[in-house]
Amino acid sequence: MIRNDAEYQESVTRLTEESKRHREHRKSLREIGLSRDEIKRAMDPLLSFHEQLKEEVGSYERLRRGEFEEVSNFDGIGRLLIALRVAKGISQRKLASRLEIHESQVSRDERNEYHGVTLERANRILKALDAEVRTTVKSIQKGDTRAA
Repeated sequence: MIRNDAEYQESVTRLTEESKRHREHRKSLREIGLSRDEIKRAMDPLLSFHEQLKEEVGSYERLRRGEFEEVSNFDGIGRLLIALRVAKGISQRKLASRLEIHESQVSRDERNEYHGVTLERANRILKALDAEVRTTVKSIQKGDTRAA
């Protein structure tokens, strides 16, 4: 997950550079006489990583526009807290200042996606971000294996 503008810029640069390397690699594979299927098998792992990075860049861009993913049963609450900070354009340093903790603590928490965060702590972070979360509770019918 991209967490700040510096990581975003680095990722965009990496995508551009990788695209160029992929084109050159594909060309060299053609030049040595590999078939389309062989080229595809050789390129797939590289392209898979590239697509994942493109999705992360796209996800960060959506966050900057204030578009958030839905959270179910508090799974993903850590990613939501990070997303809120990114969407509001607040740096980790600024959030740390608002929470009166060291910036390195925010960095560690975000790197771990706030794993095991308490509701009390999540609420303090939401307040520091001038945000609120609203919930909807849905009862699951017996025999229904879908999560609420």
